[in-house]
Amino acid sequence: MAEKATPVTPEEADDIRVTLDLDNGSVECKIITIFDADHKDYIALLPLDKNGNENESGEVYLYRYFEDEEGLPRIENIESDDEYEAAADRFDELLDDEMFDDI
Repeated sequence: MAEKATPVTPEEADDIRVTLDLDNGSVECKIITIFDADHKDYIALLPLDKNGNENESGEVYLYRYFEDEEGLPRIENIESDDEYEAAADRFDELLDDEMFDDI
């Protein structure tokens, strides 16, 4: 199942949200980053609570990211465990680099 992100204006770019329709209902997410791993693009989404605040558990969703024929952003599930592990490892590297840069 592919989810479709809503295009935003440049003024909204710092506060982009994606709504996912999951089996247990909808969840609004903030985009953390879009990154490359093994020549594919992925997106890291931070689920928000009912008040629009970041979750305290640190939970992050990873999806494959691409643009459709019309240039609109799209996401889809990562089906392979190996592909998911490669994306998760790369995301962890990005987090480590960011933490190191903050020191």
